[in-house]
Amino acid sequence: MSGGQSTARSTTSVGLLLGLTLLGGCVRLVPESGGPRPVTPPSPPQAAKPATAALTGVTRGPIAAGLGFKPDNTAAALRSFVQSCPRLTKRTDNSGLTVPADWAPACAAAPGWPEGEAARFFSTYFETAEVGDGNAFVTGYFEPEIAGVRTRQPGYDIPVYAMPPDLVRARPGDAQPLPDGKMPLGRYDDAGVFVPYYDRGQIEDGALAEKGLEIAWAADPVELFFLQIQGSGRLRAPDGSVIRIGFAAQNGHPYSGIGSLMRERGLIGSQPGQYPGSMQGIQQYLRDYPEAGRALMRQNRSYVFFRELTGPGPVGALNVPISGRSTVAVDPAFVPLGAPVWLQLDRTEASGLWVAQDTGGAIQGANRFDSFWGAGAEARQVAGGMSARGRALLLLPKGTLERLNQR
Repeated sequence: MSGGQSTARSTTSVGLLLGLTLLGGCVRLVPESGGPRPVTPPSPPQAAKPATAALTGVTRGPIAAGLGFKPDNTAAALRSFVQSCPRLTKRTDNSGLTVPADWAPACAAAPGWPEGEAARFFSTYFETAEVGDGNAFVTGYFEPEIAGVRTRQPGYDIPVYAMPPDLVRARPGDAQPLPDGKMPLGRYDDAGVFVPYYDRGQIEDGALAEKGLEIAWAADPVELFFLQIQGSGRLRAPDGSVIRIGFAAQNGHPYSGIGSLMRERGLIGSQPGQYPGSMQGIQQYLRDYPEAGRALMRQNRSYVFFRELTGPGPVGALNVPISGRSTVAVDPAFVPLGAPVWLQLDRTEASGLWVAQDTGGAIQGANRFDSFWGAGAEARQVAGGMSARGRALLLLPKGTLERLNQR
């Protein structure tokens, strides 16, 4: 969604605050390639084979019936799983663990299964698996609400941009592929040369002004910065009207978490005179020192573009609505999108059954998760301070591990 750019969060969790996260989670719209095509493009170098759960290794976990499912939590996970099934049974699983047909029996049974017996559903159709060492790190994200309007007016001067049409992926031969084999994002200049896209500072200085890309106007640059980290949110106008926006694209520059940078500089921490290492503490510093804060935010050259959303709630990377206290953002190279995930953590409120419905730019690697908490003050508080460690188990269709062992 992101869930935003959703996606590494460290003590501050909201994903990136502490500088680790980006999250985000929301639908990731990938720009198409653009610009002039070379007459005879050279062959790009072979990209290294990316790591996946299948390559990392999985081991069988305990039986699902023995995990200690809680009724309310499990019923919510069943609802999220039902929403995910239309995608789950059709899409390619980049983790290398499952194929669409594996999910067919569970997805056929799920819609009519009584929610009061959700624990029996997961025990009947799933087996557990641990990826790598199973040691999990979990942060949190939420759907923020900030002051914003559709038409610019006094006090609302910060543009919220849609995805620019000149933001494209390089054509083969025009740039080096990324480690995952994809071509980088950028733009073609007037000479037809592929160059990096405008970074945060250039965009804030007006690189995209007066191009008709403004879909709304925000009141507070700090709030908009953090909304970009979350990847989706709500803009509330003085008259009470609300515009919901979600992730559309990112400018191609790597995410840099300002939280980790602030910690290195001794600005946040637990010592006297330091600001708390939470989303709230970071925001307070940025407000107390606006010039220094503006420079800090520009250290994160990554910039997120939005689209207006309609429907019941934010949409995740699986392209289905995500649910607070039920959706978790994952790295799809290690967790099949749509799969249930059991988390046993040192934070009880985040322990339980979740469903992988989102991704985030900083949510990378095995057993790295970003929990979604919904909208509102409580969600903001929990997500802003979520930093939990423990054990993660994937719930895979029964028979998956046996098939993998026969390879």
